[in-house]
Amino acid sequence: MSVRVKTQPLTAEAFAPFGDVIEASGSVDKLINQGRCERYHNRAKLDFVDGEAGISIFKSEVFSLPLSIEMMERHPEGSQAFLPLSNKPFLVVVAPDEGGKPGAPLAFITNPGQGVNYHRGVWHGVLTPLHEPGLFAVVDRIGTGPNLEEHWFTEEVILHE
Repeated sequence: MSVRVKTQPLTAEAFAPFGDVIEASGSVDKLINQGRCERYHNRAKLDFVDGEAGISIFKSEVFSLPLSIEMMERHPEGSQAFLPLSNKPFLVVVAPDEGGKPGAPLAFITNPGQGVNYHRGVWHGVLTPLHEPGLFAVVDRIGTGPNLEEHWFTEEVILHE
């Protein structure tokens, strides 16, 4: 038996229980650089138990839908933000926590230019770009000690449009 999950567009409201949508939308917070640059200020909350924020570059293989996922992960010691370095959409998979394991997954497709910040401890899928080059800046916790929990599904989970 398999679980089928239909993708939906990523919106701040639908994603709020899991994290922040990072995008240049809504009212501009500040004009900077002699009025030539709009600043959308403080769009995500970084949250770390210890350690510090670091910026890494991830380069991932590209995926396509429908997609079978086998595993979800979470980071109990820190939030994790994914910022695409191209103007291409990507797939975001999250799930509520149900007794220490992921509940029913939700799948979102970002709009071009959107990034996400997963709150600390949120179950999420692996980085899943849908287009080349699959290149992302990732802001997350750099520190000692374990910060990764994985859950492997016993039944097939299929994501589809």
